Amino acid sequence: MHNTQNVTSDLVWLGANDRRLALFENVYPIPNGISYNSYLLLDEKTVLFDTVDAAVRQQFFENLQFALNGRSLDYIVIHHMEPDHCAELAALLQQHTETTVVCNVQTKKMIEQFFDLNLPTEKYLPIKEGDSLNTGRHTLNFVAAPMVHWPEVMMTYDATDKILFSADAFGTFGALNGNIFADEVPFESTHLYEARRYYTNIVGKYGPQVQNVLKKAGALDIAMICPLHGFVWRKDLDFIIGKYAKWSAYEPEDKEVVIAYGSIYGNTANAAEILATKLAERGVRNVRVYDVSVTHPSYIISEAFRVSALVFAAPTYNAGIFVNTDNLLRELTAHNLQNRTIALMDNGTWAPLAAKQMADEIAKWKNCTVLEPKVSLKSALKKEQIAEIEVLADALVQALRG
Repeated sequence: MHNTQNVTSDLVWLGANDRRLALFENVYPIPNGISYNSYLLLDEKTVLFDTVDAAVRQQFFENLQFALNGRSLDYIVIHHMEPDHCAELAALLQQHTETTVVCNVQTKKMIEQFFDLNLPTEKYLPIKEGDSLNTGRHTLNFVAAPMVHWPEVMMTYDATDKILFSADAFGTFGALNGNIFADEVPFESTHLYEARRYYTNIVGKYGPQVQNVLKKAGALDIAMICPLHGFVWRKDLDFIIGKYAKWSAYEPEDKEVVIAYGSIYGNTANAAEILATKLAERGVRNVRVYDVSVTHPSYIISEAFRVSALVFAAPTYNAGIFVNTDNLLRELTAHNLQNRTIALMDNGTWAPLAAKQMADEIAKWKNCTVLEPKVSLKSALKKEQIAEIEVLADALVQALRG
């Protein structure tokens, strides 16, 4: 049975939800599932914007058949060739032999890599940035968005209804619960954290590229944003665009502190918890403390993009950084985090080396300040070292107020 919704009078959402998938891209936990969005424009010419993941193929094809209502499918526009959006392209073209594929040169190469379609040249409509396609009432303009987050990504701007089909940009983790518009839910309190986690982990590395696309978007009169995951935006566009501007510039949203600790037998954890208490006593609000062995790094990466100050506490392990802390730091390096204040704590029974090695990894991050002094434990925190934690707390407070 079909399950579609109208976005406008002639634009239909054909999406579907996957609530069984545990890991997005087999990496990121999605306890609330994920949505795969596809859209159908019913103009003089019909245009499908992307397909979906194979997991929801049956729902997608039922939706498409219902929405077409016997009409042929003239075009499919491919914004992004990742399989969560284009897994059903081959099956679609087998069912709709009349359809022309609208894509750029890089996308065409990827189609041929993923599928053995052997489409004749005339079944492709090659496009590049600045090209347009008239479908009757609508004029579609194409915008290149390389490395947001694959090199072939493009967006489509419907100049008639002022809609930006934004590919993976402005997406959100989480299935849609009937409401497909962001203004139908209390987005900031219930979904912003998953929009942030989605951006920082999927696109976060490519801040400069996102900034370039935002400049292009700034020249367009946008009334609605239709992403490939999550909610459609038709109100308060400045809110989500503003978040992307801040995240892609690696600017913290909040002057707050996140403490991420690794601990083997609880001694490093104890020192981290005491530091959190000392910060609270100094008036710091909303301190967040995470055990890196319990919390998936995608959540801590998201928090690291949100706050201005980070504390990493880790024991020395095999003469290196505790494994899960080491992994987190390398992930933050890969995601290009910058412009933060960092404090370090380490522990070692015979050779506390983790702080120096953490500092070496953080040295790869742009425009970050590592506070002195670092707190170094030998096996367990001693009473006389409480003063060192007090000093570190004072330095963090000064950085927050600075």
